[in-house]
Amino acid sequence: MRRRTFLGMSSGLGIVATGVLPGPASASARAKKPDLIVAADGSGDHTGIQAAIDAAPAGSTTPYVIGVQPGTYSGQVIVPATKPFLELRGLGRRPEHVVIADDRANGTLKPDGTPWGTSGSASVTVSGADFRAVNLTLANLFDEAAHPEITNRQAVAVLTRADRLVFDRVRFLGNQDTLYVNSTAAGVVNRVYLRDCYVEGDVDFIFGRATAVFDRCRIHSLNRGSTPNGYVTAPSTDITNPYGLLFAHCRFTSDAPAGTVFLGRPWHPSNDPNAIGQTIIRESWIGAHIPDVAWSDFGTWPWEDARFFEYRNTGPGALRSENRPQLTREQAAEYTIGAFLRGADGWRPDRC
Repeated sequence: MRRRTFLGMSSGLGIVATGVLPGPASASARAKKPDLIVAADGSGDHTGIQAAIDAAPAGSTTPYVIGVQPGTYSGQVIVPATKPFLELRGLGRRPEHVVIADDRANGTLKPDGTPWGTSGSASVTVSGADFRAVNLTLANLFDEAAHPEITNRQAVAVLTRADRLVFDRVRFLGNQDTLYVNSTAAGVVNRVYLRDCYVEGDVDFIFGRATAVFDRCRIHSLNRGSTPNGYVTAPSTDITNPYGLLFAHCRFTSDAPAGTVFLGRPWHPSNDPNAIGQTIIRESWIGAHIPDVAWSDFGTWPWEDARFFEYRNTGPGALRSENRPQLTREQAAEYTIGAFLRGADGWRPDRC
């Protein structure tokens, strides 16, 4: 497993990582006191995250807040579709003070001897609509080096498959397939908003068919010591959905050598021809790890047929050439945070 070494405080897992700067909690996080407290030392209502979720009421129409005291909480977490409006709120001073983690991969075997698969590997699965996570870390700690017998190493930290989800000052840690933003079915639009977050990984570590907006986030590519060193995104946006992955005012960083990481490649699950992935990166800073040819084919699927665009990016990796499709000013006016999130219900979590 490649060791993560970023400036910041220890998470208590032998990993030093941050990437999210301290700052005031959002207005929504200040508005309501926790309904339940999770504390590993037994001083709260529950000692585990899943136990607190199980105790939360089903069918809520208003936020139900689970406060999590600083500590490391191991084990798979599932937020079912029957429990909308849940919020997990880290009560530490910084996101790294609350860590929710598991360590299974696609090829890790279940008790019945069958593999978990990519979706089943997720440390946290969110199927409840209007979920919110604030000020914490969500990680998949699968150790690739310790398990050479496992060749299917996709290890998801978070899988989303619900609408109107918010992640505010959250760290997502993993290697391959860290953050899986999905929907309940092809053609179904599920929206995710991520503000001031940190996402790290190496291969396809932000992927799926959801509409997801990354607002002022840091996107960090790990150095896996190979060429190519990895791919940041692998969108599988359905052709009927005009909005896929949007990165606005973000920072793309890496310790990998210059020119060894691709911004993305088009994922066609089960060779679905209607999965015409979209990644748009606008007004962001891009490091030197991104080469002139910033996008890659995925098997027989050429990147030129996907919806990959940039707009007014800066930094040593923000090159301008025929290999880097750019939005026009008119197109940029259409592909905004508001356009991606608004939908028919006028949802605008970025204004909260």
